[in-house]
Amino acid sequence: MILQLLIFIIASVVGYKLISDVPKMLHTPLMSGMNALSGITVIGSIVITATAIKLENRILGSAAIIMAVINIMAGFQVTHKMLKKFKDNKTGDDV
Repeated sequence: MILQLLIFIIASVVGYKLISDVPKMLHTPLMSGMNALSGITVIGSIVITATAIKLENRILGSAAIIMAVINIMAGFQVTHKMLKKFKDNKTGDDV
């Protein structure tokens, strides 16, 4: 348990450091790629939740499904807003 917690903390710090160093121009394409990975997470969560026997595992699986779907929807919303800004700039409108 302690080793898993340590791995989680290290992964969180490294992930935060990597994300904070990404240039703003690359943010939208990376968000689109992460939406695809979150789709895989949803499928995996559904499969694991469907085969879960214990109630606790079903609850955790359902929470994973909900969080992954929220992540996908938020990612698409951010991507849409960013692309809309680029579209407005192409027509000569000031944002």
